[in-house]
Amino acid sequence: MNTPTLETERLILRRFTEDDLEALFLILKDEEVNKFLPWYPMKNLEETKKFYEERYAVKYAQPQAYVYAICLKSDHYPIGYIKVEMEDHHDFGYGLRKEFWHQGIVTEAGKAVVEQVKKDGLPYITATHDRNNPRSGNVMQKVGMKYCYSYEEQWQPKDFPVVFRMYQLNFDGNDDFVYKKYLNMYDNHFVEEL
Repeated sequence: MNTPTLETERLILRRFTEDDLEALFLILKDEEVNKFLPWYPMKNLEETKKFYEERYAVKYAQPQAYVYAICLKSDHYPIGYIKVEMEDHHDFGYGLRKEFWHQGIVTEAGKAVVEQVKKDGLPYITATHDRNNPRSGNVMQKVGMKYCYSYEEQWQPKDFPVVFRMYQLNFDGNDDFVYKKYLNMYDNHFVEEL
């Protein structure tokens, strides 16, 4: 089955369902939570339902999908999300309600998802973060990802320039492989001393 439910010490990682729209809205409406994400905060449940259908329900229809609600075991109520895309970049991404920050929750969820995609045979994952959001980079490092390069993009739909740092983790033993799509796509790219 795609999107197998995962369990960690504190968390259940499971599919989102239509019953989770209110929980998802709490995550997606917060300006601070969504500041570094490629969409504007949701304004209502209607927008959230559309987001769910376009970004989650569609993925669950595919043969392989890793799009999870991060839930505490105590109540199974979604407090965040974590995903790995199945396109060629295998982008790893996450978001978490502000009141649950600084507790290692995304790192705990991330390690479980990384183990699952590795077990299922994905060759690698990548992730990018705005360099003004170094905490996101800390999560990437804690799940074993390595910094590869930075690039500047005119970010859409928010339409301002952002320098992204690209991280990668290879599972297939090909440690020299670097996913270079962003490097080749943007003229302003460089390697930073982190």
